[in-house]
Amino acid sequence: MMNDTMETAVGGLSRILAVRLKPGTDVLLGLEEACKANGINNGVIISAIGSLKDPHFCNPVEMDNKAGYGYGETLHLTGPLELTSAAGIICHDEEGNTNLHVHMTVTDRHGNAHGGHLVEGTKVLLTVDVIIGEISGLVMGRKFYDDLGYALFAPRQA
Repeated sequence: MMNDTMETAVGGLSRILAVRLKPGTDVLLGLEEACKANGINNGVIISAIGSLKDPHFCNPVEMDNKAGYGYGETLHLTGPLELTSAAGIICHDEEGNTNLHVHMTVTDRHGNAHGGHLVEGTKVLLTVDVIIGEISGLVMGRKFYDDLGYALFAPRQA
C-alpha cells in the first residue's frame, strides 16, 4: 500500500540466520557476505551485540540538497567499545544488489553511549553475534526518489 504518508507491504519471517563475526572482521562487510552466502536480500537484523574496535558511523545533518538533510562526515571512536545494540534492514536495489542499512549503539568504558548509521571500517574486537530474519511475501527494495534525491527503502508486495 502506498499513500501520501507511507509505503507498506505485508510478509512473514521464513528463516533465521545466526552469525558470529570473528575478531578483525569488518562488521558491515561481514554481514553483507553472510547474507549473500545464504541468499538473503529481504530481511531484518533482529539482534546484534558484541564488542568493537574503533567503530565508524555517521548521523544526519542539514545539507543544501533537495531533502535538506543527509548523512554527515564519518565519526570515528577509538579503543574498545561494547556493541549494546544494532538493528537494520537487508534489502536490495532495482538490479538485485544486496544492501544493508544498519544503525548501532555502542558504549565506551565509562558507559557513555554513542550511535548512528554503521559504515565500513568498523571492526570486531572479540565477537559480534547477530540474528537475522529472512522475510518472505514482500520485496525489501530500495529505489531512487527524485523528490528527495536519495535511494531509500521501498517495500512492496511480492
